[in-house]
Amino acid sequence: MATIESGTPVMTLVNIFTVAPEQQAKLADLLIRATNDTMRHRPGFVSASIHRSTDGTKVINYAQWRSAKDFQAMRDDPDARDHMQAAARLASFEPIICEVVESISAPGKSDARA
Repeated sequence: MATIESGTPVMTLVNIFTVAPEQQAKLADLLIRATNDTMRHRPGFVSASIHRSTDGTKVINYAQWRSAKDFQAMRDDPDARDHMQAAARLASFEPIICEVVESISAPGKSDARA
């Protein structure tokens, strides 16, 4: 499960894929299958959340890895590389390595300021 919280010791990848609308579902399915079949079994994998834009032109993969070293080891893995190359044939993409600065939720019963 993704944990979006500052101070969490994970490396965050936000990968934004730009895709033709008729390829969006195929790309999302490919990323889900790749994550289930390969990525989640690699050392250091924490979570992945796949999103589709409502206009059909983007697929976003929000993934967390224990460390940049684990992420790089996955990228060097031939099975993972095959999935990444398949995604690249469907879409252009922009991987962004991030750290969580802050995560803000709606006030609730446990919120002292509520």
